[in-house]
Formats: sequence, structure tokens, C-alpha cells
Amino acid sequence: MIKQIINMTNKIIVFIIILSGQIFCGSTEFKKGVNLASWFQENDVRNIQFTKFTKDDFIDIKSLGIDHIRLPLNLEYMTNGSPDYFIDPLFFFLLDEVINWAEELELHLILDNHTFDVTKSTPLNYDEVLIPIWKQMAQHLKGRSNYIYYEILNEPHGIDDVSWNNIQLKVIDEIRKIDAKHTIIVGPAGWNSYNNLNAMPVYADTNLIYTFHFYDPFLFTHQGASWTVPSLEPLINVPFPYSAEKMPAFPSELKNTWVEGSFYNNYKIDGKISSVTAALDIAKKFSDERNVPVHCGELGVYMRNSDNNSRIWWHSVVVPYLESLNIAWTIWDYKGDFGFFEKESQTLFDFDLNVKLLEAMKLNVPHQREFNIIPDSSGFDIYSDYVGRYININSWSGSQIDYYSVESVNENGYGIYWSGASRYNSIRFDFLPDKDISYLVNNNYEIDFWIKAKGNVDSLEIRFLDTKTNTPGDRPWRMGYLLSPFDYQTDNNWYHLQIPLKYFSEKGAWDNNSWYNPINAFDWKAIELFEITSEYKDFNGAEIWFDEIKIINPNAVSVNEEVILDNKFQLSQNYPNPFNPVTTISFSIPYVRDSKIAAATLRIYDVLGREVAVLLNETLLPGKHELKFDASNLSSGIYFYQLRNGNFIDTKKLILLK
Repeated sequence: MIKQIINMTNKIIVFIIILSGQIFCGSTEFKKGVNLASWFQENDVRNIQFTKFTKDDFIDIKSLGIDHIRLPLNLEYMTNGSPDYFIDPLFFFLLDEVINWAEELELHLILDNHTFDVTKSTPLNYDEVLIPIWKQMAQHLKGRSNYIYYEILNEPHGIDDVSWNNIQLKVIDEIRKIDAKHTIIVGPAGWNSYNNLNAMPVYADTNLIYTFHFYDPFLFTHQGASWTVPSLEPLINVPFPYSAEKMPAFPSELKNTWVEGSFYNNYKIDGKISSVTAALDIAKKFSDERNVPVHCGELGVYMRNSDNNSRIWWHSVVVPYLESLNIAWTIWDYKGDFGFFEKESQTLFDFDLNVKLLEAMKLNVPHQREFNIIPDSSGFDIYSDYVGRYININSWSGSQIDYYSVESVNENGYGIYWSGASRYNSIRFDFLPDKDISYLVNNNYEIDFWIKAKGNVDSLEIRFLDTKTNTPGDRPWRMGYLLSPFDYQTDNNWYHLQIPLKYFSEKGAWDNNSWYNPINAFDWKAIELFEITSEYKDFNGAEIWFDEIKIINPNAVSVNEEVILDNKFQLSQNYPNPFNPVTTISFSIPYVRDSKIAAATLRIYDVLGREVAVLLNETLLPGKHELKFDASNLSSGIYFYQLRNGNFIDTKKLILLK
């Protein structure tokens, strides 16, 4: 059915083109594109999850037949604000890597200044922000290839055409004082509407591309949108093209609003294919009359409340017609609610692409497979300078979290900084897709990380949450481990912790605003989240750093010489614990620059601080070591083991149960 619809639509488009008698000429170097939304659109550069997209994603995107990427950037929020608007060097560090990928793969990359709020008008003096920002961008990027483009501002609105056009001219002139090479993308006021293109002046600069956005008919493309006023969330299943039989009843919540008068009542006209193509003809006419290239920088249909067949039909009209007009297009977006993937999917490239949509847009369609969770058979990074691949930051916190702290155990690396944590705040790592780590648990893998703290930090919990299923009574069950002062000290020094996954215990579940005690239902085969949480108390202004968070096979870990040089000895938690009567204690000896051996002692103490055993008092080669502790002659209770070398002391708790 869909193929029949697409074929019929293409015939209609060809007929319209023939009637129009238009002759199409070349415009831009690129033709088919996608926006990578919700990546560099954070309110602070330190909240950017850099690994949300990687070079592999760029390779995947290009394989679809895409030749350009529009990268929305919240440029103003990447600065220190007024009056200098100095761009954080970290932003350039991250952006340069993205540009490297694009240039290597010969993908055109539009750097779109997406500092944008639908609720706030573009200020009349916004040149005071745009000029210093774009001068820095031009200075930093002027030596880059012609694959890079500058887009001054996304969707200026609430500002008159003349004022915006004058601001845009000032920015163009300032960029050209620094960079005469790179193409600048300019757009009209009125949300980059095609209806405002003619209000733009004839800019003298000839190295420009004129952009517009296309979401007609708005009633169809934005049904279900929550960000409009009033909200269009009650609107659902508006068909495209218009069909009187398929039109839903108008929601009572939207009665007597502009939605009813301007869009719903007119949809029998606006929802026709001929109305859509006529609107696109306005952009083409502007291009021909001005003899300038135009680019549709955004188009798409919000999938949340729209029928998939209608959504496909709309794209099968708009995209081929734009191409027939020789106008480049860029869909909004890639993995979001306007994108290429099936609704409510995990957006996995090999499993979740909307095949019919790609076909309608005449893109390459890779083979899709059915997804099944495969158990992890080796360790993986959760955080190592960046959040791990296929992990989303999903923090439940009103506190400050910096994922690019220069306080790191690795030279020139990053760590995580956390401060101002109230009770129940969490740093959350969301696995996409969910993980099966049952094999790792059964084979004695450990959670391995570094921690540094100062201030009142105790009762810090690390935990895994499994996936809540549709099974009645199932919950997002927790499996946690409560850190104690025997694991690390709050003395502003780094401590290396290795905690076997088997040490974690069930903690219950918080679900539907209620607490549920554990019932032995936690499932290591369906892990959704890993959390670091202030579960039991406020941290009262304390500061905490984390680094190199990973799940490892402790028997396969190599010693990082530089890390150990900086952080001295490493003492791991004993295993098993509790134990009877034998347990294993492992530790690492550092590489000392001027010596190949180091002195160390390892002693056991009872709760009164009395020495009950000496396991080690000698010099050892650098590397990882293990000792067996046989407590056959001791009674049940809590004991402590302490590794010491000079000023270095680390103590941990062990429990003997007989």
C-alpha cells in the first residue's frame, strides 16, 4: 500500500512540475541531510555527552546517502556570558573532533547556532552577542576545509524583518574581516519562514546560502507537540493528505484557539498536496529571482501522535519535490521524534530504522535485523574521560555535575565532579540498549573506579537498576553496594576501588511513588541503569570526583604505570566477603621510577585495633598481588585489613561468619 501511495505521489509531483514549466539549475554542493539534534544543545558545554554520537554514526549516516549534517549548537551557552561571551576551550576541543570526522568522511557540516527558545523573542540588540561569538568561531575555524559552513542563527522570531536583517549583515561583515573562505548560511525572521525570504535584502556577499524551514501543514506536522501555546498534545491522527472521512474530532481543549481558526478549519485546503508544493514554490521563486542558492534547513513530522502511513506520505511528497526543485534539504532530526527511526524504539541503526520512511525519501536502506539482548562476555567502560558508548547521561539531580572536570587520575584526561548533592540525588548512566551482565556476575567481574572526596561524604551508594517489564508486580529493582569509610577517605586524595559484582545486594524498588522491599526479583539479565547516589542523606556541600568507571575482569587488568605513579598503592576489597574461613585480598604495587621494588606491609586488626595477623612485610615487584587470609583460628566478627607503605595507608573491612 505504501509503495502504491509513493508511486502515485511521484506521478502527481511530476505532473505539477511539467505544468509549472520550471527549469531547475544547481544550487548547493550538498543535497540530502540530517540534523543531529540534542547533542551540542546543552545549557553548558560540560553537560554535553560527547559519545552520544561518534564517528561510526557519521559513517552510518553517510551510508544512507546523506551528504551533509546540520549540527545545532547552543553557542551562547558555550560561553561565559556577558560582556565578553568568551567561548569555553572545551567546546572547541569537542567540536574539532566532530569536524575531523566530517572532513575525513567528506561530509558537509553546517555549524548551526541554535541558541533558541520558542518562548523568547530574538532581542533587538542580539548583535552584541552574535558578533563576539562568531568572531571567535571564525578565528578558530578559518583554516578548516570548505566542508564547514556557518549558520548565523536558527529561527529568529519575535523581531521585525528589518531589525533582524541589519543584525545579520553586521555579523556577516565581522566574519568576513577574519574568514573570507567559508560559506555563511543566512535566514529570514519569522522562524526562518519561506514567507519571509523576500523580506531579506540583497546582501552583497556572494558566498551565502539562504535557508528556510518547512513544516507545512503545521496542524499535521506538529500534532502532539507539547512546546506550542496552546499545547497540541490532545491532537492525534490528523491525516495527510486531507481526508474528510479520516479527520479526527477537534479536541475540546483547543476550542476557540488559533489552532481551530487558523489551522483546523482550513485543513481541507492546507492539507492538500497542491498546497504543500505551492508553498515550496515560494522558496524556489525567491532562489530564481535573486539567483541565490536556497536550503531547507529543517523539515519533518512529529511522530508522537501522527499516523505512520501519513507521515511517510508527507515525506514522499516534500522530499522528492524539493529535489525536483534542486533545493537541498535537511530533516529534523536523526534519532529524535522527527527522525529516521521507528517510534519508541531504541534507535539502533541495524535494527530500528523506519524502512518505509527511508524508501519514501529515496535513501539507501540497510538490512534490518531483529534485536535480541546478547549477554556481555567482557568488561566495558561506563566512564573514561567521556561517558561510555551506548550509555546516556540521565542524571536525577538538582546538584552540579561536571563530566569534564580536569581533576582526573589520568594526565590530560577528564573526570566527573559532583557537588551540592541533596538526599536522593543521583548520577545516572542509562544503558541503551539494556544490558545482560549475568555472565560477568557469575565470573567474578568487578566494578572498578577511582573516587576522591572532601567534606561530609558518607552513605554513598552505587547500584544497578533492572528493567521494569509489563509483568504484573514487576518493579525497577535495585542491586546496590553501600560505600563506607573503610572503602575511601574524605581527605581529597584519590582512592581506587574494585568491588566484585557479587558483593551487591538487593535493595528493593521505588515505583509509582511507593517503596517496595526486595523480593529476590532483581534480574542481572536486563540492566537499565547504573547509579551513584546520595540515597541516605544530604552531602552538605561536600565535593566528590569519580574517574575511570568500568566493569573489569580483575584477573586481566594491566597496571597503568602513570596512574599508579600518581596514586601510589591500590588495595581492593577482599573476596568473598563475608567469608569462612579463607578469603583473598588483592592489591597493586606501583612502579617506582628509581627502583623496581617497593616495601609494603599488610596486617589484620580486630574492631578494637589489636593486630591479629601479619600477611605481608617485605619488598615486592610492581604489579598486582594476591594473598590468602585463613581465619580458622579467629571467631566470627568484623575485622580490618590495612596496606601500608610510608605515608600511604589504606584500610578495608572484612567480615568473618562461622
